[in-house]
Amino acid sequence: MTTLPVRVAAPPAGPALPEARGELSAAVIAALRGSGRPLPRDLSGADPWGADLQLALYLLYELHYQGFADVDDRCEWDPELLRLRAAAEDRFLTALRREVPAGDDVGGTLADLLLEPVTDDGNSISHFLHRQGTWWQVREYTVLRSPYHLKEADPHVWVVPRLRGRAKAAMVAIEYDEYGAGRAEAVHAGLFAALMRDLGLDSGYGHYLDAAPAPALATVNLMSLLGLHRSLRGALVGHFATVEVTSSPGSRRMAAALRRLGAGPAAVRFHDEHVEADAVHEQVVRHEVVGGLLEDEPELAADVVFGIRATTHLEERLARWTLAAWRAGRSALCRPLEASPDR
Repeated sequence: MTTLPVRVAAPPAGPALPEARGELSAAVIAALRGSGRPLPRDLSGADPWGADLQLALYLLYELHYQGFADVDDRCEWDPELLRLRAAAEDRFLTALRREVPAGDDVGGTLADLLLEPVTDDGNSISHFLHRQGTWWQVREYTVLRSPYHLKEADPHVWVVPRLRGRAKAAMVAIEYDEYGAGRAEAVHAGLFAALMRDLGLDSGYGHYLDAAPAPALATVNLMSLLGLHRSLRGALVGHFATVEVTSSPGSRRMAAALRRLGAGPAAVRFHDEHVEADAVHEQVVRHEVVGGLLEDEPELAADVVFGIRATTHLEERLARWTLAAWRAGRSALCRPLEASPDR
């Protein structure tokens, strides 16, 4: 009897490597292409908030997600790349700890997130888009969020094996929803891809990396940094709590903005889904994930607060960058999008 060879489908190619934004990211890109040139060792002069270091970090983190086209998967654990990543992480984390106030009052810090301001303070992107946003600004904001939302939930899953009991059970329950509750068509990353297509954008994973400014990359890099280090598990829980607590009100405003501008049902659905789901998740994450973690490991309270405040800090940096550009009548992206007709 002749045995037919088993045909195994080739995995989909990852996104193309982006263009460098400085010497550090250029060295990382060259290494990923197999140049064999030595990587830099002294990063003491690198700007922790600059596009060069943030892009370099993003590239090194992305090796743990879907990788890049024509980049050897073994680069994920290359010791020289890991050494460089550790040095870049140290610059980034040191800058964050210097700018984010310390504290250990988890309950009070979470309560502050729940307080929606009576009036917009002028630094909220969702308020701006809800009130006066245009079609091109909604499209730009979608691009700014695409590096995360096309892998939504993935950075947070890393905390699951580091939790116990109530915290682990509740975390898995929430992530089950994020991944579509067993239905591929309802996975949140897929819903965001559909939103992008509805807005006339390319939904390819990593397609707009060259357009993402440093403040947008930093918001995603924070998740990866916290997720990849067991020692920062408390901070990752704080990050996760911030996302879930603040998501529902912002998503409600975004859904209203999209309806006002005449976006299609796929675009509106993504935000409607988060209005409903995250209103429930907010309760679970505060009482079960955060509460369960601190019941097991009360010494992590300061880390949870750091995660909350670091997340808020980076979101505020991105909002200031974006709104300053829009109010000046210019694009907030490194590469402005092609014109698209208003709906």
